[in-house]
Amino acid sequence: MVAVVMRRERIDNRWQPWRWTLADIVPDEPGFGDRPRLLFKEEHEERWLHPGFKVELFTDDAEGYYLNVTTQQPCFWVVWRMEEEAALADEPVAVPQVVTLSYHDAGRWLDAQETVEQLPVPPAVALWLQAFVDAHYVLEAKRRQRPQSFKTLQDRFGNPARVSTDKSFGGSGHG
Repeated sequence: MVAVVMRRERIDNRWQPWRWTLADIVPDEPGFGDRPRLLFKEEHEERWLHPGFKVELFTDDAEGYYLNVTTQQPCFWVVWRMEEEAALADEPVAVPQVVTLSYHDAGRWLDAQETVEQLPVPPAVALWLQAFVDAHYVLEAKRRQRPQSFKTLQDRFGNPARVSTDKSFGGSGHG
């Protein structure tokens, strides 16, 4: 279980004076409660704690974890969205939706135009992830690909195609 800390920071932009970013991921504690809350607020920054995110590993996504753990810096990915209407504060707040360790999940969310940010995992989480990958991921053996020149040719309907080097149709050959 983890809690996500989102940061709202003032930026020098006349159209958008604030920006939300992922600030931290910390182990969840019972004292955090089960609702988001404001941790810190000053003129140029706010930090919000969002507790209660379960980070689960699934055997059918072992390749996604393998791709994460074999990078130079394994990481958490967090998908977050802005509130449609302000419910937690006077203005809409960035609310995390999911926390994952899967490279595949992060890629799918990015493809879906979601806001996805990442943070490095602590060493203990990297070891946990590596142990899971070692137990559940089987690297698929590369199969030799048949050279393209030996493939049968097909027309656009999937029927066998014939190629001839003899010119048996067309004009008279004169320019």
